[in-house]
Amino acid sequence: MDAESLLLSLELAAGSGLGLSPDRRAALLTSLQLVKRDYRYDRVLFWGRILGIVADYYIAQGLSEDQLAPRKTLYSLNCIEWSLLPPATEERATQMAMVKGRFMGDPSHEYEHTEFQKMTAEDDVVVQVKEETRLVSVIDQIDKAVAIIPRGALFKTPFGPVHVNRTFEGLPLSEARKLSSYFHFREPVGLKNKTLLEKADLDPSLDFLDSLEHDIPKGHRCCACWRG
Repeated sequence: MDAESLLLSLELAAGSGLGLSPDRRAALLTSLQLVKRDYRYDRVLFWGRILGIVADYYIAQGLSEDQLAPRKTLYSLNCIEWSLLPPATEERATQMAMVKGRFMGDPSHEYEHTEFQKMTAEDDVVVQVKEETRLVSVIDQIDKAVAIIPRGALFKTPFGPVHVNRTFEGLPLSEARKLSSYFHFREPVGLKNKTLLEKADLDPSLDFLDSLEHDIPKGHRCCACWRG
């Protein structure tokens, strides 16, 4: 959700039965504008909320002028004070794969898990990781799996940077029903492996990301439209 249109986006999301209280909405509306100003982001997105036992994490992401540049992720426990999270790494993701269960809602909470390390003497090592590290890993995994944008929302310039398409007003109904009209909002992976012949029909200014229609396994994603 773009911070510029946050209230409307929250109203639309509330139709699913999940929403924020009026005081949380008001706090977000003000604090995200301050985050954008203080960190000098081009755009700030309200990513969502991760529920915890003691408290919930409210997540926001800051984007630079190049929309595909690495996003900065911040979290807050009260929608007012925001803390910057470190970037995700493969090492952190491997450590967090062993941690199960709900979040506590305390960034300093420590999880313990046992790692088998092959050294001179093969021993089990108990590793402690903070919940803040787990938060980074989970957000990154969710982003890679389900951060999605419609075709045409972004465009790539001949010089490389990716910008918001200010003229984009949404997909027509005929296109909204196609998986090929949606892309993963991350650096392309599968597109780089396509041959020149497979790329011949693609528009380089619009089709520069991985399409959902090529996700594996086939058929685990679908498009559904309802008339209201």
